[in-house]
Amino acid sequence: MLIKSSMPTIFRSVGPSVEQELGGGSQQVRVDLNRTKGQKRRSFAALVGAALMLTACGEPTQKTSVQNNQATTVETAANAGPSDGVIRIDGSSTVYPVTEAVRKAFLQSEGKAAKVEAQFSGTSAGFRRFCAGETDISDASRPILVKEMETCNKAGVRFIELPIAFDALTLAVNPQNTWAKDITVQELTKIWEPAAEGKIKNWNQVRASYPNRPLTLFGAGKDSGTFDYFNEVTTGKPKLSRKDYTASEDDNELVDGIAKDINALGYIPFAYFEANQNRLKALAVDNGKGPVSPSHETVQNASYQPFSRPLFIYVNAKAAQEKPELRQFVDFYLKNAKTLVNQVGYIPLPDEAYHIAKVQFYKGEVGTVFEGVPQPNVTIAELLRRQAVFQLTAESGNGQTTK
Repeated sequence: MLIKSSMPTIFRSVGPSVEQELGGGSQQVRVDLNRTKGQKRRSFAALVGAALMLTACGEPTQKTSVQNNQATTVETAANAGPSDGVIRIDGSSTVYPVTEAVRKAFLQSEGKAAKVEAQFSGTSAGFRRFCAGETDISDASRPILVKEMETCNKAGVRFIELPIAFDALTLAVNPQNTWAKDITVQELTKIWEPAAEGKIKNWNQVRASYPNRPLTLFGAGKDSGTFDYFNEVTTGKPKLSRKDYTASEDDNELVDGIAKDINALGYIPFAYFEANQNRLKALAVDNGKGPVSPSHETVQNASYQPFSRPLFIYVNAKAAQEKPELRQFVDFYLKNAKTLVNQVGYIPLPDEAYHIAKVQFYKGEVGTVFEGVPQPNVTIAELLRRQAVFQLTAESGNGQTTK
C-alpha cells in the first residue's frame, strides 16, 4: 500500500485498485487490494478473524475515541461540524428510517438532555452539507464520491465511513398490474437510458407480451444516492438517465405515486416496499440467471444482484473528538443497529461488521473502502472482507504512512 499525504490524517481507499488526487492538497492514495491479499496469504475467514483479534485486543475506551495521530487536522471553522451541542444529521432518505429509529431510541434512553436533529435531502445533498461542516453525520445510500472527497478535503473535513445495513433496491408496480411479474436488467436499461426519453412510453415496448398500456415511471431525484446507484446499474453512469419521469428524494412520495397508478413502474428502497406491501407489488429481477425477488434471504445469499447495496453513515472525525454527545450517539447507533435495521425493514450486517465499524470509529480511522464511485454487486461478504483489510492495514500501519 502506498500512501503519500501532505495532511496528518489519512484517507484510505480499499478497492480493487485506486489511485487518485484529492483536490486542495497533494494527497495521493493507492491501494492494491489483490496485492494486500497475496501478501497476507489469508483466506476470507482468516482475514476477518485476524481483524477481529486485533480489534478485540486493542479496542480503546470511549474516552479515547479518536487517536491522537488523527487529531491534528487543518483547523478551519467547518471541519469540526456544528458546536452548539446539537447532533445534526442529513442525507439519504433510504437510510433515514434507520437513523430516525436510532434517534428515537437514543432519546428514550438518554432523556431530554440529548439533542438530535435528523432530516433527509438525498445522499448528494447531504454530502454537500457534511463537507461544508454543517452536519455531524451524513446518511448515505452509496459510497462517497471522489468529487465529494475533494470537497471535504479542501474544507478540512475528515470522515469515518461506517456501514450499517444492506438494502435490496426494489422494482415496484401497482398491485393491480397483472401482466408484469419480473423484469430483466436489459429491459430496465431500455426503459431508463436517455435515448428512451419520449420514445419508450408503453408497456408493450418493454416486452412484447405486455399490454399496450401507458408506462408511468417513478424514481429517485438527482440528489439521491439511489439515483446514482440505479443509473450505474442500468445505464452505466451515475447521472445518466431519462428525465421524463416523476422524480423525488422523498421515497414516500414515490410509494404514493406507484400505489395510485395501475400503469406505474418505479424503484424504491426495500424498507419502503416492506412497509407498503399491501399497496405495492415487487418485480423479480433477472440478471441473466433467472428472476430473483428482493428479500432478506436473497440479499444474504448474494443472489439478488445487482440491486443489493450497502448503506452507510459518515461521521465528522473532528466533531467526534470534540463532542461527547456525538460519540455517545454513534456508539448507541452501532450497538443497536442490528435490531433497529431489522425492525425498519432492511438487512442487518453480521456481528463482525458492526464490531469492526465500532473499532474504526473509536480509533478515528478515516477513509473509505470504496473507490469514490457507486459499486454494484458488492455483497455482504465482500463488504466484510474490505472492512477486514482496512482494519488490518490500519493496525499494521498504526495510522502512519506505509509502503
